[in-house]
Amino acid sequence: MTHGGERNSTFDCLQTVCSTVNSLNVCTGGSSTSCEECLLIHPSCAWCAQEDFGRGRTLTSRCDFSHNLQKRGCDPRFIEYPTSSTSVLQNMPLSSKGSESTQYDVVQIMPQKVSLSLRPGGQTWFGLQVRQVEDYPVDLYYLMDLSLSMKDDLDTIRNLGTKLAQEMGKLTSNFRLGFGSFVDKNISPFSYTAPKYQENPCNGYKLFPNCVPSFGFRHILSLTDKVDRFNEEVQKQMVSRNRDAPEGGFDAILQAAVCKERIGWRKEAYHLLVFATDDVPHLALDGRLGGLVHPHDGQCHLNDKNEYSASTTMDYPSLALLGEKLAENNIFLIFAVTKRLYVIYKNFTALIPGTTVEILDQDSKNVIQLIIAAYNNIRSKVELTVWDHPEDISLSFTATCQDGKPLPGLRKCADLKIGDTVSFNVSVEARSCPPRGTDQSFTIKPVGFKDRLEVAVNYQCDCSCSQKAQINSSICSSIGTYNCGTCHCEPGYLGARCECQEGEASTMYLSHCREAEGKQICSGRGECSCNQCLCYESEFGKIYGTFCECDDFSCARHKGILCSGHGECHCGECKCHAGYIGDNCNCSTETSSCISDDGQMCSGRGNCVCGRCQCTEPGAFGDTCEKCRTCPDACGTKRECIECRLFNSGRLADNQTCQRLCKDKIITVESLNTDESGAVLCLYKTDNDCVMKFTYSEHASGQSILTALKEPECGGQTDALTVLLAVVGCILVVGVLLLVIWKLVITIHDRREFSRFQSARSRARYEMASNPLYKQPVTTHFVETDFNMYGKSYNGGLH
Repeated sequence: MTHGGERNSTFDCLQTVCSTVNSLNVCTGGSSTSCEECLLIHPSCAWCAQEDFGRGRTLTSRCDFSHNLQKRGCDPRFIEYPTSSTSVLQNMPLSSKGSESTQYDVVQIMPQKVSLSLRPGGQTWFGLQVRQVEDYPVDLYYLMDLSLSMKDDLDTIRNLGTKLAQEMGKLTSNFRLGFGSFVDKNISPFSYTAPKYQENPCNGYKLFPNCVPSFGFRHILSLTDKVDRFNEEVQKQMVSRNRDAPEGGFDAILQAAVCKERIGWRKEAYHLLVFATDDVPHLALDGRLGGLVHPHDGQCHLNDKNEYSASTTMDYPSLALLGEKLAENNIFLIFAVTKRLYVIYKNFTALIPGTTVEILDQDSKNVIQLIIAAYNNIRSKVELTVWDHPEDISLSFTATCQDGKPLPGLRKCADLKIGDTVSFNVSVEARSCPPRGTDQSFTIKPVGFKDRLEVAVNYQCDCSCSQKAQINSSICSSIGTYNCGTCHCEPGYLGARCECQEGEASTMYLSHCREAEGKQICSGRGECSCNQCLCYESEFGKIYGTFCECDDFSCARHKGILCSGHGECHCGECKCHAGYIGDNCNCSTETSSCISDDGQMCSGRGNCVCGRCQCTEPGAFGDTCEKCRTCPDACGTKRECIECRLFNSGRLADNQTCQRLCKDKIITVESLNTDESGAVLCLYKTDNDCVMKFTYSEHASGQSILTALKEPECGGQTDALTVLLAVVGCILVVGVLLLVIWKLVITIHDRREFSRFQSARSRARYEMASNPLYKQPVTTHFVETDFNMYGKSYNGGLH
């Protein structure tokens, strides 16, 4: 199976078009004198080995674009034009599960072997896929700091094995557990060395008067599936005491990594090394304080008692050595450290591939959750590394993760689920040719995987016509070698057929040594001999060309370095290596340094230019534009970190990415100071209708600081029935008040109307009494009548 041919053709066409547009033919401009030199000029250049091509004195070069050579009469059979290509040699399909009976056959990377044929300057590519299979075996080695400050932690983990095995059993059916411990080198000034402290370094220490002698590293339990053994061995352990604060943990990590047989690492398992401590480690060169001048050799030094025997003879290992040995043995290192050390160890993870850091409680109560979270974090990402990378080969990666979008310059994918498959495209370019006959190789492997892709490389640096070279050929006047259509003359002879001797010149042919009329002979940088320019030597580099018009040192520089060290100078123009662009090749096309922790390019607030983020969002700054107090989404982004870090809730708590995405320092307070200069006040409503407040600020050191309340602010809790009764009571009271007010208004209104009526009535009586035309409707008459007949007399009556 071959890749890259179609791409190479497109690439060559593009180069041809570009060169034509720019009126610069890089092939003829180089004035190469041999087929091999022609192939090195540019991957689009071809060589015509036809004997009669360009016969006679001509400025036409045998080195040109392939189509130009054919136009000028070169038979395609004589055109030397090798191209880069890729062949897949082994391509076993990816496995789906790791709990099969033959775990040695589990495949997590495809293909497994590839062969590259590279022409200098030409590019080819190949693709690979990686899958984290389900139910893959796990080996976990728990490496614990047994200095005195870790006593409460030791008490906590005495039954760790059983609980941990139960939790890991949910993730894999094949789990093994081991245990080791460390303190520090048992020499001054790292430990107490006075005679009275030899057997008991805690002698005279009132808080804890008895402890065991100090030691560098002690391997206690090899990896086993019998977790009860782990509990038994841990219960036997006692703490020790060292003198200074830093510990000798890096000595222990290296021994646990390289002593594979003693520890019991299986080839067909994930290797997890949990490093639990509450202080910083000693680093390389610290050992000189104790007179240890020999650097660490990176070898296993466990004696018959499974103790580190070179603890008092060799210095502490460097971070580079530590990372190398961990990678060699496919070990994922998990730093389980207290909160105050998180930033320090987080910086270590940037220097040691395949390393994560988790926050350990003061008494290690959360160690199981920590390990599970770290394991899920490790299995949620895939990152490629390159081993034995040849110096003259450039590699460029493009990752295609779960969203299906290609990410140029990126060689890792995150936020994956177990069983997901991710793809990578690898572009390869050879910058030069190694010594003749040299074949090289390199390896690509995901961090922590035993699986790898082996890549063999052979170089297309020789022309096939060179195999037919004729020494002292008659074509070359018997004083030169005929090779690929040209004569290579013996010293002292020149000419297309070696017909001239050096020093011979004719003024009538000097025009052959001028680029144009009026120009200097050989551009002023050579001599005309036998109608050809012999270019001067220069201390700065090589002068070449038909008229000595080109050199390899007059190109743009960056910080004084020609073509920034990332390209080759050809006739005044930088030809950049793969992965770099620009006039002086100082602009990298690599984008991995622009990817923020949340997987976005420049946090979605800028553009990646020359491998660095240029922030476009006002107020955004930081290496990946991740810091922005004034951005609209600042509070929303930090809110997710507050939720997962303080309350283990929210979106980030579900996919185990909280520690990876939320690196800010979080300070909890009882009362929040909202008047702090430069701080942004953020608040949000929680699920239970409380209000959480925090401030977001940037420290002078560049670290983001979130100051948050310990608990959200909530109103007092009120009984529902009380609320109901209060509402009903309020309604009744309001109703009665409305009725009273209504009655009062009506009463006042009626009284006003009655008063108005009485007033009108009084006015009416007065008017009737004073009107002369008015006559009463009742008249009174007085009549005198004699009622003698009755014996009585009535005087007057009313009728």
